Amino acid sequence: MWDVISAFWLQHAPVLSVLLPAFTAVLLLLIGDTDGLSAQGGAHDDARLRWRRRLSMGSVLLGTFMAAQMVWHASQGELLVYQLGEWPAPFGIVLVLDRLSALMVLLTCAVAVPAMWYATGGWDTRGRHFHALFQFQLMGLCGAFLTGDLFNLFVFFEVLLIASYVLLVHGQGRERFRMGVHYVVLNLAASGLFLIGLAMVYAVTGTLNMADVALRVGQLTGDAAVVARAAALVLLVVFGLKAAIVPLYFWLPATYAAASAPVAALFAIMTKVGVYSIIRVHWGVFGVEAGEAALAVQAWLLPLALTTSVLGVLGALAARSMARLVAYLTVSSVGTILAGVGLFTTATLSASLYYTLHSTVVIAGLFLLVELMASQRGEARDKLQPAVAVREPLLLGLMMIFGAASAAGLPPLPGFLGKLMVLESTSGLPAQAWVWTVVLVVGFFSIVGLARAGVVVFWHVQPEQGTDAGASGSSLKLLSAVWAIMLMTVAMAVLASPIKRYTDATALQLADQALYVRAVLGSKRATTPTTRPYDGARPAPPAKTPEQRP
Repeated sequence: MWDVISAFWLQHAPVLSVLLPAFTAVLLLLIGDTDGLSAQGGAHDDARLRWRRRLSMGSVLLGTFMAAQMVWHASQGELLVYQLGEWPAPFGIVLVLDRLSALMVLLTCAVAVPAMWYATGGWDTRGRHFHALFQFQLMGLCGAFLTGDLFNLFVFFEVLLIASYVLLVHGQGRERFRMGVHYVVLNLAASGLFLIGLAMVYAVTGTLNMADVALRVGQLTGDAAVVARAAALVLLVVFGLKAAIVPLYFWLPATYAAASAPVAALFAIMTKVGVYSIIRVHWGVFGVEAGEAALAVQAWLLPLALTTSVLGVLGALAARSMARLVAYLTVSSVGTILAGVGLFTTATLSASLYYTLHSTVVIAGLFLLVELMASQRGEARDKLQPAVAVREPLLLGLMMIFGAASAAGLPPLPGFLGKLMVLESTSGLPAQAWVWTVVLVVGFFSIVGLARAGVVVFWHVQPEQGTDAGASGSSLKLLSAVWAIMLMTVAMAVLASPIKRYTDATALQLADQALYVRAVLGSKRATTPTTRPYDGARPAPPAKTPEQRP
């Protein structure tokens, strides 16, 4: 019986990872919600709130277990292709489970569990349908990481973005609505640009299946190859906006700072969707085997990444609130990740993937920790200005030191290991000096920025005035969410060797384009395009039918 269940699960693992949060969200909507003040309602409202929390938390935990199983399966080296409706690629929709997609789904769940647990401490009652929106966002994230089709990557982008629009303004407030408008407008513009890029790809290849596009791009010449290179650059702009790289990062600090703590923690994985898309498209589709369109973004990606890292840490130094400081550190970490990606070697990519795991988890934890400290500083909240002393200076101070050391990359924490891996992987490369200089300088200024925040919060204190000054200590539930993230950080340091072996294998698998193509297309090395790719020449006259032939 167990073997049957295991075989069924393995066969349908990719689609179940998308359907689980989708069905959970629908069920949560059927259960219903209140006006956002259920804690003040009657017994019926309280019961519905408990059921929503149990169902949502249980779904996230189950999804985490499923993601761990997918990572174990992917570690065997086999790619699992799920054909929806039994339509073969490239004509049908496919979900592809490989080492990278499995790792990113697990990372999503690893961030979602503490964020959801933290939200059940009271944040989920400050607006309507929080849990359903949270699940829809997880659906979009998992789908984006698992899809094998460029158009469906766009679809899942829209799913997660629509959910994020509402989650951003959850709890309401003038600042959240103001930033929500900017966030929506920018992402709608990026979505339109995304469609333009996809249209350019389809015009020259006649397909949007990633494996099929990878085959066809390598065969393009002349004007068609030029269009393909232009499409690669357009897609870099789109993914760069999602990942928040220079000059497209300006929306992120204020947006993430305005969001509620559990939402900002979940948003820590949002920038990694852009990073993942850059890796998947510009390594797998426009990689070294893409002919005249090969490595179309190589000349741009590394300089943009290094500049992003520098400007991100400068923004952290100038930040006037703790939330903005953490948001700018998010931008800086994306720059460090993409520096390894932009060097286009398997060693640097592997190091970047390890650093991705660390930075995402740590940033999520810092957003939660900032809210804990802000809740105990009276009217000052998270502003970096003198305020009343926090109620738990020793506990929160130690947590702040741990989070700062992790984010800045001090030994022996995984941030140090990740940056060390990035530096070692650049050995012998022409850009080694630039990468070393930027990574080390950014690490130093990260320490300075976080130390400044710690001094203001814990040393520059004012005496309490009136009975409303200060706040009570943090609840055990809220603290445990941050502790869980801290434990994950320690685990990544302890398990650094097996994790690094996994990321090494992931980078090698991504570099093997032929393996991906064989897994997705099977014996069909190429397919007849549904439309003739534009080759810059006059269209050939239509073939004559047998009746028209002499």
